[in-house]
Amino acid sequence: MDPNTLKALQGAAGGGVAEPYTGDIAVSHVSSPYISVYPWDSVNGSGFGTKYADPSTTPTGTSNNVTFSPDGADIAVVHVSSPHISVYPWSSGFGTKYADPSTLPPSTGTAVAFSPDGADIAVSHGNTSPYVIVYPWSSGFGTKYSDPSSPPLMHGQCVTFSPDGADIAVIHSVTTPYIAVYPWSSGFGTKYAAPSTTPTSHALHAAFSPDGADIAVVHYNSPYVTAYPWSSGFGTKYSDPSTLPTGIGEGVAFSPDGADLAVGHTTSPYISVYPWTSGTGFGAKYSDPSTTPTNYGVGVAFSPDGADLAVSHGSSPYISVYPWTSGTGFGTKYSDPSTLPTGTGRGVAFSPAA
Repeated sequence: MDPNTLKALQGAAGGGVAEPYTGDIAVSHVSSPYISVYPWDSVNGSGFGTKYADPSTTPTGTSNNVTFSPDGADIAVVHVSSPHISVYPWSSGFGTKYADPSTLPPSTGTAVAFSPDGADIAVSHGNTSPYVIVYPWSSGFGTKYSDPSSPPLMHGQCVTFSPDGADIAVIHSVTTPYIAVYPWSSGFGTKYAAPSTTPTSHALHAAFSPDGADIAVVHYNSPYVTAYPWSSGFGTKYSDPSTLPTGIGEGVAFSPDGADLAVGHTTSPYISVYPWTSGTGFGAKYSDPSTTPTNYGVGVAFSPDGADLAVSHGSSPYISVYPWTSGTGFGTKYSDPSTLPTGTGRGVAFSPAA
């Protein structure tokens, strides 16, 4: 398990309070420079700091997703134009972009994920089989792993590793079952059986719970979010939430302690959050924030200490962040950054805790 997630879980379980978080927050977006990163400080209530300088070699087009490596030493961005992925050293600012992989993703990069141990990096991509590509990672790309023997069936939309790194999930559109999950051990194992009740339409994003016991998927048609128990295979789908998200599910994230589940979606209030209990599922939806995002919610991310919740969205300021308290809900939205992202926010990620 990622040590930062473990730290948060220990705090939630009574093993000490999770340490207050100061770090960085990254937003991938549709206009140049395609990536914006800010210092973040919730300890003093200040929120966004002054935007870091852009990388000297920017991504080559609309950036769909961003993530930090588990140790925080690298930042990865996937984008529409070749080479479809850009990775940079990160230390309170961008270093010189790493060399591109020798075998590029063959089409638009839609999502990127490091394995929990940081030894591998996965990219989901659109339009061209195998729709997912994974490389060894050690301060640079290694030789691409072999493709899965049964690749996802269509356009890859999202990729994510389970918290223990033993499984890798790929979300796809167009063709049922909309999700493919494989054992992972320095390569793809035989694809797990599809869930008996699949998502209802094109799937766009997924997340494992921090303990790896559940997996949630967001998608085009009602109920817009679908969740399953997970234990080396899908369990019986959880009941839908009593109050559904109001539109297409674009992003999903569990809080670090696993007590809450957030969904970004296309219709006001653009973000819906539910208490979550493994084995039971969705609780009653929290009240909406008093100041909602200004347009459709895309990416969602909790800070490593679980004290803040970020939403990237379709209109200025393109990113909104709220204090978050499990059991209570949204606090008053933080002030917007002084230098905004330059277009629709696509992905959002906090750096790991120090």
